[in-house]
Amino acid sequence: QVQLVESGGGLVQAGGSLRLSCTASGITFSIYAMDWYRQAPGKQRELVTTISSGGTTNYADSVKGRFTISRDNAKNTVYLQMNSLKPEDTAVYYCHVKLINYWGQGTQVTVSS
Repeated sequence: QVQLVESGGGLVQAGGSLRLSCTASGITFSIYAMDWYRQAPGKQRELVTTISSGGTTNYADSVKGRFTISRDNAKNTVYLQMNSLKPEDTAVYYCHVKLINYWGQGTQVTVSS
C-alpha cells in the first residue's frame, strides 16, 4: 500500500523560509521521479518542481531561484526548500509520484504580507 506523508507546512511572513518533506512507503522510492504541486484557493493545481530518479530537477518559472527540490533515497523522502516566500506562494502543497499518479494528502503553506 502506497503512502505519502507530507509535513513542514505552516504560516510564515513574506521573505521567510519553509522546508516541506514527503516520506514515501510502499514503493521502491529511488526509482521514481517525484513532483511537488500546489493549489491556491480558486485556482487549478499547478506543477511546482520535479526531481528525476537520477536527481535532475525542473522548476516552474515562478519559483526558480527561490525553491529547491532534493531527495534522500535512504530515507525515502523528497524535500522542498522554499526561500524568499511571497504571499502568492500561499497554497496547499502536494507530493506526487509521477509514474503511478499517486498523491499525498497535502500540507498548507500560508505566506503573510
